[in-house]
Amino acid sequence: MQTVVDSLRENGCLYKKMIEIKPSQLGVRNKIKIYHATDTRGYFSAIFAVSQKSRLLMKDVSKFEEIYHKLVIFSDHNFKYKILFLDAPLCSKAREAFMSCGWSIQD
Repeated sequence: MQTVVDSLRENGCLYKKMIEIKPSQLGVRNKIKIYHATDTRGYFSAIFAVSQKSRLLMKDVSKFEEIYHKLVIFSDHNFKYKILFLDAPLCSKAREAFMSCGWSIQD
């Protein structure tokens, strides 16, 4: 969580509250870290941290959108920002698809 906070701070994003949500709470078996954060202006952000060796492809875009919708239902409100932290390479078509769905990608 500290690496996520540090990289967000470098980009000028400060959060006053950040809660980690376990993937098992959403019924997801993926090995990702999900955070529900509130910034200083009161906006909510969904932060996903992914650490894997294989490349993220187009099929992963729909998987992450599905996880995001489960998070919206779980937390009972929509998020203004969707942020994705990656340690893996990303396919160029998948990057475009993430951007068109409103995701902000941090490499």
